[in-house]
Amino acid sequence: MRLQYDDIDEAFRAELVDWLDANVPDRDLLESPRLSSAHLPDWARAWQRTLFDAGWLVPGWTPEYGGRNATATQQMIYFEELSKRGIPRTLNPQALGIIAPSIRDFGTDEQRERFVLPTLRAEISWCLGMSEPGAGSDLASLTTRAVLDGDDFVVNGQKVWTSGAHHADWCLCFVRTDPDVPKHKGISALIVDMTTPGVECRPFPELTEPDFCDFNEVFFTDARVPRANLLGALHQGWPITQGSLAHERAMLWIDYAHLIQRAVQAMQALADRVGPDGRRLGDDAHFRDAVASFHVDAVALTAMGYRGFSKFMKGRSSPEHSLLKLFGSESVQQCLLAATEFLGADALDRDHAGPRMWREGSWLIQYLRSFSGTIPGGTSEIQRNIIAERVLGLPR
Repeated sequence: MRLQYDDIDEAFRAELVDWLDANVPDRDLLESPRLSSAHLPDWARAWQRTLFDAGWLVPGWTPEYGGRNATATQQMIYFEELSKRGIPRTLNPQALGIIAPSIRDFGTDEQRERFVLPTLRAEISWCLGMSEPGAGSDLASLTTRAVLDGDDFVVNGQKVWTSGAHHADWCLCFVRTDPDVPKHKGISALIVDMTTPGVECRPFPELTEPDFCDFNEVFFTDARVPRANLLGALHQGWPITQGSLAHERAMLWIDYAHLIQRAVQAMQALADRVGPDGRRLGDDAHFRDAVASFHVDAVALTAMGYRGFSKFMKGRSSPEHSLLKLFGSESVQQCLLAATEFLGADALDRDHAGPRMWREGSWLIQYLRSFSGTIPGGTSEIQRNIIAERVLGLPR
């Protein structure tokens, strides 16, 4: 299922597909284990630079940033094709999807020159300093302080769940610069060199994947950051957080739809297996109903995404986009849970592994990983509050 595109857009698709067929790295490289979401092995840097040089990294951007002025419809096609094939355009998604657009939109000319192109070319990697022990979904409650001292900000505080911080070269960090105003008003955004004295990363090992360590605590102790590294106006960091999260959420639904479809195909492949009750899974009416139900979820998610996109193209409001992240992330999680329960103890066995997301793993491990999808970009609980208040008009 997909939108109806005109001849110009289908020519764009054909050019992209031909280029991908000729240039995509081997599947073994694409699915090789990563160390974190800010770790860029040599092949990943080379692949991202190849995309950039050909105008296929950020096709909707202007040519000066390596784009090709692709229309919104063409960008939809671009993300469709990459997601359908399971091709990452970067292994540092927060840099490409959140930080580079934020610096492009809010930065000075000097900041754009210093950071945007090197980021797009995979010459530097990034982490995003948002969540804190007492400020996750309620980001405006952050307490990490930055006090001006001459030409520097002196930063003290702590971030947590900072993906890839121990491998990142830079951090886009949100700090409180004015504690005496309402909490949304006194926040600023700083570009922090992760080698700065006083910046310490403490990675969290992950039980589901010992070789992959993404989350970090990051501590700032009298870390000095040049005032020239202030992104946007002083005390005006909140609009940047909203822009950053919008970049993150924009196309997530496409990946969720394809993840569900791949999970459904993997569940279909289990039909001849014997379940815990000794019967063939395909003969179990509950199993067949679950597979059909998740297929419907994938189709519904796709239809909702296209509907929202069509409204956006016509300049209309699109409440669908408030629903897509919640529906997509929870459908993936429920699909993986169902497969795990139908398999029983065999769900622990990598020989019966489900769909490849980024790395191999048993159905149970992939189910446990799926909880990460219901947290970043706005937790499911926060998404429900947004839908209730802004879409349904319910009282707070």
